[in-house]
Amino acid sequence: MADGQALDEVVRFTSDLIRIDTTNRGGGDCRERPAAEYAAEQLAGAGLEPVLLENTPGRTNVVARIEGSDPSADALLVHGHLDVVPAEAADWRVHPFSGEVRDGVVWGRGAVDMKNMDAMILAVVRAWARQGVRPRRDLVIAFTADEEASAEDGSGFLADRHPGLFEGCTEGVSESGAFTFHDGAGRQIYPIAAGERGTGWLKLTARGRAGHGSKVNRENAVTRLAAAITRIGEHEWPLRLTPTVRAALTELAALYGIETDLSDVDSLLEKLGPAADLVASTVRNSANPTMLSAGYKVNVVPGQAVAHVDGRHLAGHEEEFRATLDELTGPHVDWEFDHREVALQAPVDSPTYARMADAVREFAPEGHVVPYCMSGGTDAKQFSRLGITGYGFTPLKLPEGYDYQAMFHGVDERVPVDALHFGVRVLDRFLRTA
Repeated sequence: MADGQALDEVVRFTSDLIRIDTTNRGGGDCRERPAAEYAAEQLAGAGLEPVLLENTPGRTNVVARIEGSDPSADALLVHGHLDVVPAEAADWRVHPFSGEVRDGVVWGRGAVDMKNMDAMILAVVRAWARQGVRPRRDLVIAFTADEEASAEDGSGFLADRHPGLFEGCTEGVSESGAFTFHDGAGRQIYPIAAGERGTGWLKLTARGRAGHGSKVNRENAVTRLAAAITRIGEHEWPLRLTPTVRAALTELAALYGIETDLSDVDSLLEKLGPAADLVASTVRNSANPTMLSAGYKVNVVPGQAVAHVDGRHLAGHEEEFRATLDELTGPHVDWEFDHREVALQAPVDSPTYARMADAVREFAPEGHVVPYCMSGGTDAKQFSRLGITGYGFTPLKLPEGYDYQAMFHGVDERVPVDALHFGVRVLDRFLRTA
């Protein structure tokens, strides 16, 4: 059982890590090294031998291994990223890099995404060192750089250049699952992630005939691009159910006493009410136009126009995604992947999933554990190159009215102290026996 010092440390570690500004602005503009050194110091204080690894100076990763008691058991990867997305201090009630603890809540960028989990891992490992605890299986602890961009300096670099550090790892846990979802009717649901949609960030380029803005131009690149992104933005993607999403719908329907009719998923989602939010974004592929760039003067028709689209595809449906984009962009607009990562699928009938569910139920017996698929992606995509099956498991017991999803990349990101205490207890329980 996590001791009192672990409960104090998880709050302090979360606050300390938030105060280390690891803003990732993309394009290599980030420096995680101070946070990596902090994490390494805490690991070393637990008797471990962390290694610091960089692909680019300042973009630092930390990896350490804890030897388990069962040498025949496969190793488990436990990982969290150190970088965070930008935050404008003027928009926040509390400075985003203050790490302030106010009224039982830790404030700041990374409080949920995901320095809270980093702190939980450190607190658990240090508690084990004090108590002489060894987990059943080897644990590989990894704190990564660059998750909020391409992961080229983080998990991608580790998987491609240092695979030996993850020898024996068959499964991994990281963000984000096992948080309290309140359905508004008194039920508390704890979704554990057992899948992720694939990432397809796209660059669209329309070409046409440059000319004077006062002349008729039937080959206007801006018009061609606008038509393409309108088609993409308005496209109704067909229903596609992966095994994880099927399991999620089936278990949620059973929880609400609703007949499971997967031939009419949209009607089923309506009957689930607020709980539908857990699956609604993962029953289809998607593509959202997000950026536009064209022209340099109002009276000049440019010869080229560019747009960017955030695309996501379900496991087994990337080819359909590609073919649909070919059709929607049309003959005058080319598209390419700016960044592409695979979709993931993890079994929901595995012993590891069962142990995660049991750990949650021990400390939240009133909760209902269900599987779900993440609409976005995590470092688990890169680690999957090593044959590691990834789950999302960052346990947090959250009060009603706390909008967990809005905290990711949002203004006034924060996490309750009680949620961190719950997380340490559940993570400790799971990792001991995983």
